[in-house]
Amino acid sequence: MVFYGEYWVSFSAPGRIVLPKKLRELLKGNSFIVTKGFDNCLNGYDRDDWEQRSKTLLSVSLLEKENLDKRRFLFASAVYLDIDDQGRFVIPRNLLAYSQIGNKALIIGVGDHFEIWKPEKWEKYQKGFKE
Repeated sequence: MVFYGEYWVSFSAPGRIVLPKKLRELLKGNSFIVTKGFDNCLNGYDRDDWEQRSKTLLSVSLLEKENLDKRRFLFASAVYLDIDDQGRFVIPRNLLAYSQIGNKALIIGVGDHFEIWKPEKWEKYQKGFKE
C-alpha cells in the first residue's frame, strides 16, 4: 500500500470529514489510526501497519529520553477511528486543536501513511523548500 496525492476536503460537521476514496481503498477494513504528527499535522495509518510500527517503537530503550519523548508524543494522542458507510470519520477535538484545522483540510499521501494538514500550514511548509 502506498498513499500518494493531495486531496482537499471540507468538514460536513464539527470535526467530520470524508477520507478520499483512493485513500480508503488502501486501508484494510473500516478503521484506521490517527495521531499527532510533526509540523502540527495529523498522521493516519492503516490499522495493521500501526500495530507493526508500535512493536518497533516499544522495543527501543526507555533509558534514552528521546525515545521516551517519541513514545509519549505518538501514543498519548493515538486514536482508532471508524469510517462510516459514506467514508466519513470524526477527528477528536484535541487533535483538531493541535493541528489548528478549521473548516477545510488537505490530506496528503506520504507513502507509508497519510497526513492531514491545515491548508495554510501545508503551503507554508512547501514554501520552505523553494527558498
